Amino acid sequence: MVPEDPSLRRRVLLAIALVVILPFVFIYTFVGVTNRMFIPLLESQGYGPYHGRVYVEPWLAVMVVGGGLAVQAWKGPSVVLASIGARRVTPEEHPDLHARITRLSRLAAVEPPEVAVTTNAAPNAMALRGPGGPTVVVTTGLLETLEGDELDAVLAHEIAHIANRDATVMTVAWLLPTITYYIAIAAAYLIYGMVRGLGMGSSGSRRGGDGAARAVIVLIAVSIVTLAIAAMFWAASTLVHRILSRYREYAADRGAAAITGDPASLASALTTLDERMPKTPDHDLRRLDGGAEALYVVPLEGRAFTDAELVSTDVFPETHPPTHERVERLRDLTATFERDAGDTGLSNTPDRSMGDAPAEEGRR
Repeated sequence: MVPEDPSLRRRVLLAIALVVILPFVFIYTFVGVTNRMFIPLLESQGYGPYHGRVYVEPWLAVMVVGGGLAVQAWKGPSVVLASIGARRVTPEEHPDLHARITRLSRLAAVEPPEVAVTTNAAPNAMALRGPGGPTVVVTTGLLETLEGDELDAVLAHEIAHIANRDATVMTVAWLLPTITYYIAIAAAYLIYGMVRGLGMGSSGSRRGGDGAARAVIVLIAVSIVTLAIAAMFWAASTLVHRILSRYREYAADRGAAAITGDPASLASALTTLDERMPKTPDHDLRRLDGGAEALYVVPLEGRAFTDAELVSTDVFPETHPPTHERVERLRDLTATFERDAGDTGLSNTPDRSMGDAPAEEGRR
């Protein structure tokens, strides 16, 4: 069974609070800016006067935010599965994988999740939780790279995420970064288009030129402020997402060690995956990218395959702790397990008699 982690629970609750509060702050920041900047700007350019002010009823804000979070929790996992080309598989298709996950789930005292596989050379795995229940996703690269106790250790890590109930929070927490990102992109394109239009209009007819120029200036000003606000909230929500992601990996490592009784196997598996990831073809890394990086057992290698690094690690923390730190903690756990076993004269290795896995599928 996965031990309770009060520190993780506190962090999850704090993250949930921020995930709920930040969208309200985002909405009412726009309301305030509209009333204090946008409307006065329009009036100064000869539009209006506007006697009323923009106001969003609290109940409407609750409906919008609550609806958005509910849709993200409901559809988010399916979107992630579709984006990486994962397909749910039956026990007949992958008997060894299903048997391992079923056995480890029983040891963790959780219901066995659904199993999905994506054809990808990157050795990785993730856990998702949707309305229909949790799903553990593995790549064919993982099945080809790991076997035996190392494969069990990585699967136990993902089951620990399910037991810790942090998979849903990570999925829902990505709502505001996604929305603010697309708002910022739209604002940037509008600024670009307006600036180009203003330049092209300077050589054309002057009829109505002053009015058009004023309208363009207003649109550019509004777009710049919108871009700044969206970027600010994108940065804040992304920071929350990444900080939670880092801690939950430590918690899942401890959970996997408790499930298997074998921290050394997870340490060995993480080292192997960390060494293998840089050798993964770029096109496979691109298929796994798209905002879901924080959900994987190991991070996608350095984001080196993107055209530009959007999230600089000089400003934002990595989604995962350094592998060498995770390995060092697991080694400390190994020493603790061995000491406790020596003191009691008992083995920490869990009973594998419950649903032993059949002969391995082997390296593909």
